[in-house]
Amino acid sequence: MPEDEARIRTPFEGTRRMEWQESGELPAPLVLYRSEVPQAWVDYNDHMSESSYLLAFGHSADAFFRFVGIDEDYRAAGHSLFTVETHIHNISQARKGDSFELALAVLDVDAKRVHIMHMMRNVNTDEIVAAGEQLLVHVDTEIGRSATMGDQLFERISQLQQAHAGLERPAFIGRPLGIRRR
Repeated sequence: MPEDEARIRTPFEGTRRMEWQESGELPAPLVLYRSEVPQAWVDYNDHMSESSYLLAFGHSADAFFRFVGIDEDYRAAGHSLFTVETHIHNISQARKGDSFELALAVLDVDAKRVHIMHMMRNVNTDEIVAAGEQLLVHVDTEIGRSATMGDQLFERISQLQQAHAGLERPAFIGRPLGIRRR
């Protein structure tokens, strides 16, 4: 793609990975992304559109990537995390100008996959507006296939998963999508 061609950019694109603290308590949950709902995210029902929730969760995931060490250098070396599944749970409404923050928790991790949860909270009302969960897979971008994470990345994400193990998990997280018949 030509450099000047329009594409989605995250607020964290081009920033370096965050400095990992080998000792000390890890944040539980991680709050790495805060913003306000811009007009461009509002639909014809005068509230935040469904695609905008996914965009916000993507920004939060991108901040998480930098927190654990995935940045442009990591991707240039031929590795990344790709989202393979996403569920969005709309709980309330967000409107133009609402301030929000996203809290991220690592729910599970194995050698190639990471399951994360986002909780979007209205900063002014303290109300949970939406939740999102993503299944991420570690990819070798040179061959376009899943690949085992390096030891350092796996260890960092595992430490976060352990730190987040005691966090409350809404009952709907991890459920399959579908109509339940009685």
